[in-house]
Amino acid sequence: MTETLRPADTAVPEALEHGHAKLNRSIGVVGGTLLTLSCVTPASTLFVVVPDLFGSLGTATALTIAIGSLLCVAVAFCYSELGTLIPSAGGEYAMVSTLAGRLAGWLVFVLSLLVVMIVPPVIAMGTADYLAPVIHLDPSLAGAGVMLLATLAGLLDLRANAWITGVFLVLEVIAAAVVALLGFTHAERGPSSLLSMQVADAHGGTDTVTAILVVSGLAIALFVTQGFSTAVYLSEELENPRRNVARTVLATLAISTVIILVPVAAITLGASDLTELTGGDIGAMVTAWSDSAVGTFVSLCVALAIINAGIVMVIQNSRVLFASARDKAWPAPVNQVFAKLGRFGSPWVATLAVGIPGAALCFVNLDTLYGVTGVSVTGMYLLVAIAALLSRRGGHRHTPAWRMPLWPAMPVLLIAVLAYILTQQETEYLLWTGGITAAATVYWALYLRPRKDTRWLVSIPSE
Repeated sequence: MTETLRPADTAVPEALEHGHAKLNRSIGVVGGTLLTLSCVTPASTLFVVVPDLFGSLGTATALTIAIGSLLCVAVAFCYSELGTLIPSAGGEYAMVSTLAGRLAGWLVFVLSLLVVMIVPPVIAMGTADYLAPVIHLDPSLAGAGVMLLATLAGLLDLRANAWITGVFLVLEVIAAAVVALLGFTHAERGPSSLLSMQVADAHGGTDTVTAILVVSGLAIALFVTQGFSTAVYLSEELENPRRNVARTVLATLAISTVIILVPVAAITLGASDLTELTGGDIGAMVTAWSDSAVGTFVSLCVALAIINAGIVMVIQNSRVLFASARDKAWPAPVNQVFAKLGRFGSPWVATLAVGIPGAALCFVNLDTLYGVTGVSVTGMYLLVAIAALLSRRGGHRHTPAWRMPLWPAMPVLLIAVLAYILTQQETEYLLWTGGITAAATVYWALYLRPRKDTRWLVSIPSE
C-alpha cells in the first residue's frame, strides 16, 4: 500500500520508442474547445440531466448548479496544472499515477472508465424524448442507435470530427438561447425565487429543500459541467499543450456554465407553477411559451446535440482505453489490440470497445447510472485534487507548466468539500462504486503490482 503515494516511473513503452502508438498533434485551442464543449454538451445536459435536478431540488436547482460550477473552478485549476505538467491521453490516471503513485493512478483510471462508459448512454437515452415531435421511439433503442452512430463517427479523423461537432454545437447553443429567452419573457416570479428553496411534493403541495439535499445534489451538479476534462484527454493531440490545455479547460468551463445556468434560471422563473417546474418537462414548457413549431425546432436541436455529445464522448473514451493499453494495463494480447491505430489515425479497436458496450448500457436502469456516475465523478475529482496537492514536489517543481493560483489552499479546500459530498450520497450508489473499485484493487494486487516492471508503465509522450 505504500505505493499509493509513491510516484510512478514514467517509462516509455517499446512501441512508443519506435514511433508507433503515438497520436498526432492536429488541433489548436479553437478545435479543442469545440470538441470539449461538445463533450460537456451543455444543451443536452440542460434537457436530459437538469430535469432530474428540478425533480428533487425545485427552485434550488440553479443555486446548486452555481455552487457546483464554483467548485469546478477549483477542479479546473487542478486539471489545468496537471494537464500541462503531464500531457497524456490517459488524462486523470496519467496525472495521478505520476504524482500520487501507481495504485492511486489505477483507481482513478477505474473511476474515470466508469464515468466515460456510463455518461454517453445516460445522455443518449434522452434522444427519444426530443424526437417525439417527429417520431416515437423506445428510449433504450434510440439511445443504443445514437451510441452506434457515434461509434462510427469516432473512427474518423479528429480534425473532421471537430468540424462536425462544431456545427452541432452551434445548433444546441441556439436551442439553449431560445429556452432562456422564452423563460425570461414569460417570467411568473421574481429573481428572489432562485433562492426560495422550494420543491413540489407528491400531492401538489410545497416542501422545503434542505441544505443536505443541496449538498447531495452537488454530485450531479459536478457532473453537469464535467466534460471540461476532455481537454486533458486531448492533450496529446493539441498543439502546444503546455499553453493550450489550460486555455481550453478554463474557457470550456466558463462557456458551458453560462450556456447551462442562464436557461436554468430562466426556466425557474418562467414555469407556470412549482408543480410544472418540479415535473421538469422543458419541452412542454417551451411549447406553452411559444407554439408547437418552436417546440419542435428546440427538440430537434437537442436531439442533434445528444448525437454530438455521443460522438465526442466516444472519441474521448477511446483515447482513455488506447492510453491504458499503451501503458500496458492489461495482458499483452489485449494491449496490442487496444493500441492499434486505424487509417484515420484514430484508435479504432478502442473506439469499438467503448461504443458497443455503451449501446448495451442503454438498457440499464437510468437512476442507477446517474447515482454511480455522481459518486465516480466526485471520487475522481478527489484523487485529482490530491495529485494537485503533490504536483510541486521534487523535479516537478521546476517543470514548465501552467500553475494554479492559491496553491496549496485550493486543492486542500477541494479535498475537504469533495470528501463531505461523498458522505452524503445514497448507500446503494456508494456500494456499487465501492464494489467495482474493490474488484479493481484485487486486479491490481494479483496482476499489476507483481509485474510492476512490465505492466502499468505510465508514459508521457514528448511534445
